[in-house]
Amino acid sequence: MVAVLSLKADLARVTRADGPLELCAAPEGFDALVMGDICRARGGLSVFVARDGARAQAFADAMTFFAPEIVMARFPAWDCLPYDRVGPSAATSAQRMAVLARLARGEPKPLLLITTAAALMQRLPPRDKVAVAAYSTAVGATIDIAEIERYFTINGYQRASTVSERGEFAIRGGVIDVFPPSAAEPIRLDLFGDTLESIRAFDRETQRSTRQLKTADLPPASEVLIDKAAVARFRSGYLAAFGAPGEDPLYETVSAGGRRAGMEHWLPLYYDHLDTLFDYLPAGSLIALDHLAADARDERAAMIADAYEARVQAEQKAHYRALPPSTLFLDTLEWDQRLAAHPVRRFTPFQHEAAPGVIDMGAKLGRTFAAERARDSVNLFEAAADHARALTAAGKRVIFASWSEGSSERLAAMLADHGLTDIPLAPYWQAAKAVDPKKLQRAALPLDTGFETDALAIISETDILGDRLARPRRRRRAANFLAEATALGQGDLVVHIDHGIGRYEGLKTLEVMGAPHDCLELHYAERAKLYLPVENIDLLTRYGSDSEGVQVDRLGGAAWQARKARARERLRDMAEGLIAIAAARATRETETVQPPHGLFDEFCARFPYEETEDQLNAIGDVLADLAAGKPMDRLICGDVGFGKTEVALRAAFVMAMSGRQVALVCPTTLLARQHFVTFSQRFQGWPVRIARLSRMVPAAEAAAAKAALAKGEAEIVIGTHAVLSKDVKFRDLGMVIVDEEQHFGVKNKEALKALRAEVHVLTLTATPIPRTLQMALSGIREMSVIATPPVDRLAVRTFVTPWDPVSIREALLREKFRGGQAYYVVPRIADLTDIERFLREQ
Repeated sequence: MVAVLSLKADLARVTRADGPLELCAAPEGFDALVMGDICRARGGLSVFVARDGARAQAFADAMTFFAPEIVMARFPAWDCLPYDRVGPSAATSAQRMAVLARLARGEPKPLLLITTAAALMQRLPPRDKVAVAAYSTAVGATIDIAEIERYFTINGYQRASTVSERGEFAIRGGVIDVFPPSAAEPIRLDLFGDTLESIRAFDRETQRSTRQLKTADLPPASEVLIDKAAVARFRSGYLAAFGAPGEDPLYETVSAGGRRAGMEHWLPLYYDHLDTLFDYLPAGSLIALDHLAADARDERAAMIADAYEARVQAEQKAHYRALPPSTLFLDTLEWDQRLAAHPVRRFTPFQHEAAPGVIDMGAKLGRTFAAERARDSVNLFEAAADHARALTAAGKRVIFASWSEGSSERLAAMLADHGLTDIPLAPYWQAAKAVDPKKLQRAALPLDTGFETDALAIISETDILGDRLARPRRRRRAANFLAEATALGQGDLVVHIDHGIGRYEGLKTLEVMGAPHDCLELHYAERAKLYLPVENIDLLTRYGSDSEGVQVDRLGGAAWQARKARARERLRDMAEGLIAIAAARATRETETVQPPHGLFDEFCARFPYEETEDQLNAIGDVLADLAAGKPMDRLICGDVGFGKTEVALRAAFVMAMSGRQVALVCPTTLLARQHFVTFSQRFQGWPVRIARLSRMVPAAEAAAAKAALAKGEAEIVIGTHAVLSKDVKFRDLGMVIVDEEQHFGVKNKEALKALRAEVHVLTLTATPIPRTLQMALSGIREMSVIATPPVDRLAVRTFVTPWDPVSIREALLREKFRGGQAYYVVPRIADLTDIERFLREQ
């Protein structure tokens, strides 16, 4: 029988024990609370092994709240598949090498290293190689530019014209820009002759200096260090493993001292031996294993074995020679042997009956409100408020955990409507403990589930509202159209505001009044040249369409001025019709519409994502328009999936709850059905009736919908152009939402245009038609841009590689298991049969 032990009573045993211990402390967030106490008590270096990257990030966020004073370092796994054609991204490689360099040097030690099971399985460059590979310098030191350029080449830095990403460098005379993998900002080394005169950090967006530095550390940016010895080892190791290279491009590239995408998958060939992350850890370092970390290891091992087997079978077709898994990864036996040399803490999930040998740290999963969410008759926030009062009455400290400070403020506003007022925000755990336990508190603590102990209860936002998806805010780049000459490539077409279309041919330094001056060289027709000083680059814009077949203008000719004059005439003709509408909107008064207090916050809380900054701005713009007392005519421009529909949902809610009707018009029946499902789900439980109209709606339902709209019994109608037909009558239409306006015909657009002076119009589009965009940019229509990508959308990485059946099979299967769709584009009709046969077999 195992007794339930409190955290304080058992902490000494948990901290001091040298052998493995099973800790029942896996409610996410509580394991961070326990880990923080362990790190404080032990000192030195501890390691937390998460099951995957998302879990590692969540654990790091929880540690930031519970133990902000503990230094943390993240060591990620490669962001590519085993035996892939491509290697890890430059950002991932840089982050890994920065951590390895810190561990190899021993100072400064991170107190807590957060990694994943996949990263712990990988073999790494030898510690002694990483320890001596770093380049350090200081102000006043002598620098050989050729030597530092050689260091960059050997250690994986990439040459760039403008340094903006980790692992990039640029050399311009006596100025060296470089972004070290371990630094928060790039640095600029300014030389006077061969003496380092200054070191300055600079902003990667503006390229302006931010602060002075005295020293600079430049650790390697790649796990493959290419010098003459490494090339010789690679050649001999390759021949020993695979025999004659034939026409293998990898062998040819590395033999020439170059780098090739995916070369990291042959890491053992560059070194005489490889180490593991265990070899970088000091003796006695504690290793904590996340719940399911062992399962993640087994799944990874199975994936590695499957990928290797596929490569072996397809070696002749794919021209890919794979090294055995044991040379690149730890197997389960070696994993267990290396773990046995360290104190190990395994976190296990909460169990109603503690298993033998498991120390129960005194926590359990908190209450979820799934039952209340499923019942329309129960107010979700009233139930949450009652539960918090009961926990406080039981003597527990109660903290409401939200994904961000913004969502925490919204939750506080909704709880205040149900009697829980004045709930302060606690920035971290130590501050929360200093407050009276009977006082309710809030925290920006991203937890999937809350938990309870004898003295503490954390209620997560997910417990109350269901699944949430959030991500950290990113600082946006300044929107400079052509901020610097490096934004142009030689041969690009540009448009000069006074001289028309020309071709950019690079920078040229001219002698002007006895001083050198940088100018942009522009070529025009009849071999004419224009030298534009760089400070006047704002006079240029890119040529915005396909440049093939475009004729450049004649410098000083009348053609460009004539084209501008014709454009002005067309604009004047267009403006005549638009001015009448704009004047009608400006002079017409409408009732001000305000979001219903409390109810609007509850409706917004059902949005399962964290709003992006652009979304919040767009929503604020729409609400301000509705409250202005003038007919709204706003364009919401954003890519597919960026959150335009949520803006429309909230606008429709405000209008419908004010007693007026809303019509959402979209070009296709499929899109209309999707919107109808989305609106029906979000408005479930609210006194709002939603109707639909399209050719796919049965006649009886369509007739009932039209009758309900005429009587005012339906507040929202969603449909295609059928909504604009003459037999559809509204009792009190207040807003028209137009989705993808560019797909409507002229007749439909005329009907929409007639509505603009009468009702509020909200247009949603990813690709606005030129007229609509021009009206928005000129101020005739208001525009809000949503440019922030949605949660979990990653940048597309494009690689040109030989045809590889293994990579194709893996990509298609991953998309299938994800539940998505894949399109295989074949360049020739004659290839269709062969590709179909290949896909059926694979």
